[in-house]
Amino acid sequence: MQDLLTEKWEDFLKRYYWDEIIELSNSYPEKRSLLVKFSEIDIYDPNITDMLLDDPDVILESAARALREIDIPTGVTLDEANFRVIGLPRVVKIRDIRSRDIGKLVCIEGLVTKATEVRPKIVEAVFECPFCHRQFSVMQTGSQSQNQSQFKEPYECPKDDDGCGRKVQRFTLLVGKSKFVNAQKVRLQESPEELRGGELPQALDVNLEDDISGEVTPGDRVIVIGILRSHQRITQFGKKLFFDIYLDANSLELKEGEFEEIIITEEDELKIMELRDQPDVYERIIRSVAPSIYGNEEIKEALVLQLFSGVPKELPDETRVRGDIHVLLVGDPGVAKSQLLIYQVNLAPRGLYTGGKSSSVAGLTAAAVRDEFGEGRWTLEAGTLVLADKGIAAVDEIDKMKKEDRDALHEAMEQQTISIAKAGMMARLNSRCSLLAAANPVGGRFNKYDPISKQINMPPTLLSRFDLIYTLIDRPGAEMDRRTAEHIIETHYAGELLARLKNKRKIGEEGEESFREQMEAMKPVVPVELLRKYVAWSKRNVFPVMSEGAKKKFLEFYVGLRGQSYEDEEAPVPITARQLETLIRLGEARARTRLHDTVTDEDAEQVINVVTYCLNQVFTDPETGRLDVDWIAAGTTKSRRDRARSVREIIKGLEDDYGEEIPVEEVLDLAEEEGMERDKVEEIIDVMKRDGILFSPGSGVIKFVR
Repeated sequence: MQDLLTEKWEDFLKRYYWDEIIELSNSYPEKRSLLVKFSEIDIYDPNITDMLLDDPDVILESAARALREIDIPTGVTLDEANFRVIGLPRVVKIRDIRSRDIGKLVCIEGLVTKATEVRPKIVEAVFECPFCHRQFSVMQTGSQSQNQSQFKEPYECPKDDDGCGRKVQRFTLLVGKSKFVNAQKVRLQESPEELRGGELPQALDVNLEDDISGEVTPGDRVIVIGILRSHQRITQFGKKLFFDIYLDANSLELKEGEFEEIIITEEDELKIMELRDQPDVYERIIRSVAPSIYGNEEIKEALVLQLFSGVPKELPDETRVRGDIHVLLVGDPGVAKSQLLIYQVNLAPRGLYTGGKSSSVAGLTAAAVRDEFGEGRWTLEAGTLVLADKGIAAVDEIDKMKKEDRDALHEAMEQQTISIAKAGMMARLNSRCSLLAAANPVGGRFNKYDPISKQINMPPTLLSRFDLIYTLIDRPGAEMDRRTAEHIIETHYAGELLARLKNKRKIGEEGEESFREQMEAMKPVVPVELLRKYVAWSKRNVFPVMSEGAKKKFLEFYVGLRGQSYEDEEAPVPITARQLETLIRLGEARARTRLHDTVTDEDAEQVINVVTYCLNQVFTDPETGRLDVDWIAAGTTKSRRDRARSVREIIKGLEDDYGEEIPVEEVLDLAEEEGMERDKVEEIIDVMKRDGILFSPGSGVIKFVR
């Protein structure tokens, strides 16, 4: 039977893969695998494909033998080549794996969350008898092995012409003559975007061997074809009834495409094109973001632009410029920040949500750990930002994170990578995701006269990496409060009626009419599922380029604002090149919302309005009313910095009259004579005390820290 199968495989390979085999022989042994499409095996002989799915151990072994024994004109013998099958028609979800699949060839899609180091694994151990010095080999792997991590040792020497047949307590292992293969263990988890309704993602361990080991890192999305195996759980109390499952990989493919897990049919594509052709498509998409939340139109527009994002660029000097847009929402309690975050994650084709208070640096970025999974070896474990690669990561209450955890975000936001250096392990994982964060001010309410960095306990260096920062301030106003209250009451009323209908209770004709009206008002203009597919299609296929008009508008806006500082050396720096890059990213994102290949003048004007709104909200010096980028980037303004410098000079000047200890009242009087407000000078002295520049050795006096 085996010989017949081998002959059949040899015939198949010569007919369908002869050119590939010649190519493989030319690059052997650097390249050691022949990738064979399942569909072509099925065309050749459907019976073989049926046998391959049901009894893969035997069939793959005969296929590998045929490949290794085939005569090649180049004279190369492919004695260690691998026969790998790709393109299985049916993909099994990890949560759908059952006992009937054990021993079968299955195809699994998932997200790599853990990966061990690549290490040699012994597959054929050569032993020597201490009495007769007979050398013999013992295979360490095979389909019959229930626990492949167990090393098999012989109990007696083989009894033949050369062997003595004695039972020996310990044979000598000849490492130099034994055969090893590179091996790695990874953990696959269901993709978060496939889980709805709070389902817990399930995982499966996968063994990778030879040339497919070391090819993936945590955060990669892969398709693995292999044989599902099981081994019995063993504890200190004995063997258990339950078995653990794992996958012995035959082939591994990286999913390189954008959002391949989202299936877009021809019917979906027609709907997408129909939506694109609407004249007000941009406004319709904005109205589809969290329609149950009243107002906040500017923030909803920013969330739409973040959904589509700009175009990531690989420059000729190998520099990477991110296209993802980072957004920060800061504001008073009860203004629906968390609701906006959750809605955005549900809307995104790929999104993850986490809370800052419950997230550690390892959970948010990545970690190197030693645990049972790696059997004592170091394992790389991916965190939220790595798992959200090419998607959106939402972090609520980012102000509640510990300082050391927040510091890890610097690299993830700008370089979009996460570096790990631990115990000699150096690794760099991708975190090419947009960050949407929400924060509450330390005092409970937002105060425009204090820098945001001070109010949300976040360093200015991290704040400056956000493209758009919005403040949500709860200001009482008769008209706005009435509209908001009416919207909330009607939303709850519709919810009550819906609960009644679900429980098969009557709501009356009047209630039905009111219910229909309210449900229609809260319904997204574009259905959520269609919008997710629209975003995915856009990011897969649309890569807009700036028109000459858009370039000119961006240039004029940037130079125009910077021009405030050209003639007046005392003027603050209004914006930096970071805000110009933000403009370009937003322009590309707006073109993508229309599925357009060009960033037009209209796109440029619209995103200039978005950035201007943001600048006026958070980049404006509350004292002078002028734009000052240092209000965010440095946590202070030029006017405050100048005032602090003047106060310092006054204190230094008074040292000639009073010595080292200076009366505070004298400083305040002199500052007032120079035109400074008394309370602001007191505030500067308090800040200098907090920063360790000054201290009070006694009541009413201050002194420099020497």
